[in-house]
This record gives sequence, structure tokens and C-alpha cells, in this order.
Amino acid sequence: MSLLLEIQGGVATITLNRPESRNALDLAMCEQLLAAAQSAAADTSIKLVLVRGRGPVFCAGADLKERQGMNAAQVRERRMKAFAAYAALEALPMPAIAVIEGPAVGSGCEIAAACDFIIATPAASFRVPEATRGTVGATQRLPRILGKRLAKDLLFTGRTLTAEEAERHGLVSRLAAPDQLEAVLAHIAKAIVAAPAHSLRLAKRCVDRSVELDPQGALETEIAAIEEQLAAGDWMGKQ
Repeated sequence: MSLLLEIQGGVATITLNRPESRNALDLAMCEQLLAAAQSAAADTSIKLVLVRGRGPVFCAGADLKERQGMNAAQVRERRMKAFAAYAALEALPMPAIAVIEGPAVGSGCEIAAACDFIIATPAASFRVPEATRGTVGATQRLPRILGKRLAKDLLFTGRTLTAEEAERHGLVSRLAAPDQLEAVLAHIAKAIVAAPAHSLRLAKRCVDRSVELDPQGALETEIAAIEEQLAAGDWMGKQ
């Protein structure tokens, strides 16, 4: 399997599982990532999704070897599959966290940016060399997270953003030493799993929708979520 899905204690862990290819994204992994995200979204027992990579590299980007011999239609189909997988991750109703312990390149950055936030070790790094390689990609989420100017710097030059720089610019939420990573993840998971699932889902929905709206529309989004929660009768933890 190009991807593994494990569910334990309300936490689903999606693991990119092509370490021999540095977890490069191929068609099979796109399809399996899409299926895993859709499966998690439909499972009400899951309160948190972690996305990780097996081996020292989170994801080396698109599998360029796979593209050898493809025609334009096949390349387009493969790209659309990747976009569908990213969108499914981004649309997860519960919190999703990318855990980055090594390089995230191209598609790896897309996968990480589609999650709600990133926990990284100092060995993590981020690079989007698509434009410098003669293709187009990673132009949508990164500018929203990093800002237009830094995103252009990365896209136009292909330079690597270190874990420390990524944290400073808001791409990475927390840096954890390798020997502390699992403890940090366990602490985060404990807090999220213990929280009311409905309120977390509503909070995520409000933030994701509101950043695309003007202040009045954003406020209306939050008020609508409050009304939904009151109607459900689970406000302030009440059931």
C-alpha cells in the first residue's frame, strides 16, 4: 500500500508509505489519500487526523518517474487526482495536523498546507520547485499562509525554507525536538479528543469560511454556528 490508515482512540493516522521513493506522490497514493480522507470524514468516532510520512522524507513531491511516457491527458488526470486528494484533506470536518520530520517538497507542501496546522522537527524543510522545473503548482495555499511575497520567493527561486523559518513565518505552528515529538503529539491529541467534537468542527468551519469573507460575513458565519450549536442542545458541553 502506498498509504496506511490507522485508527486508535479517536485519532486517525494517515501515513505516506513509499519510503523507497521518498514518499513521492504517484497516482496510487493520490487515490489512496483521497479515499483515506473521505473515510475519515465519514467516521464520527474520529476526532483528530494526523498525516505523517514513513522514513526520513515526508514527501519528495510528485513522482516524476511516473510521468515518463505520459501524454498531456494522462498528466492532467494525475494532477486532478492530486488536487482532489488535497481538497479532501482540507475539507475534513475534524482537526487535521501534518507531522513533518524531514523535507516536504512540492506535493508534500500541498499536503501539509491542506491540514489545519503543522508540527515539525528541526529536520523539516519546505520547498516548492515546480516553476523552476517548468511546471505550475503550489500557488494557492502557500500565499494564503505565508503571504504573497514570501510565497513568490519560494516559487520563483526554488529555495528551501528551514523549519525555523517556517515557524517564524507561520507555516509551522510548533517545533518539537525529535525525542519530544511523540509526547507533544500525545499532549495535543489528548486535548482535542477530550474536547466536544461538535464545537471543534464548528470552530474549524467558522475559521475556514471566515477568512474568505468580509468582517460582516465572517461574523454572520460565527452567529450561524452558535445558532446551530444551541439548536443541537450541546452548548457549553451540555448533551
